[in-house]
Amino acid sequence: MKSYDLSQPTAPSQKFNIIPKKVFLTSGVGTHRDELISFELALRDAKIEKFNLVPVSSILPPGCKIVSIEDGLKEMHPGQIAFCVMARKTSNETGKKIFASIGVAIPEDDSLHGYIAEYSGECKENLEDIGRHAEDMASYMVKTAFGIESIKTFNVTKTADVRGYTTVIATAVFVF
Repeated sequence: MKSYDLSQPTAPSQKFNIIPKKVFLTSGVGTHRDELISFELALRDAKIEKFNLVPVSSILPPGCKIVSIEDGLKEMHPGQIAFCVMARKTSNETGKKIFASIGVAIPEDDSLHGYIAEYSGECKENLEDIGRHAEDMASYMVKTAFGIESIKTFNVTKTADVRGYTTVIATAVFVF
């Protein structure tokens, strides 16, 4: 593993830039009598419980490749710090239905960055509408940032009926 000495100034060509090359989307649900454990179980369901997750905001770097969860996980190791955009909802109101969704919008021009939007809450609409709303939010950010209409969108969405503490997550995990 490469190490960096961040205490010493570096030449411009040696700057420490953390720019992901790949991203994968995943989602999960967990239910338990304890709130924290319901979150852990949602992470397990999403297959990302082995990582130290660091939430970041909504920028998808130019040229960042969307990969399958299987391909993304092959490049990661237990205990690794993993940057992610996460939508999360936890409830213990039995009978409610909750959701978490990640929407992604990518300009057709691959020299421009895309956006990732998090959307979560209590279900009052169908699953397709929830995912579409998350995509629309990300698409709006691209359109207003660049004044363009040519955009590819997609989402990952998870819903669950609340029993005990229930947590749903939808996540975009960056791979370096």
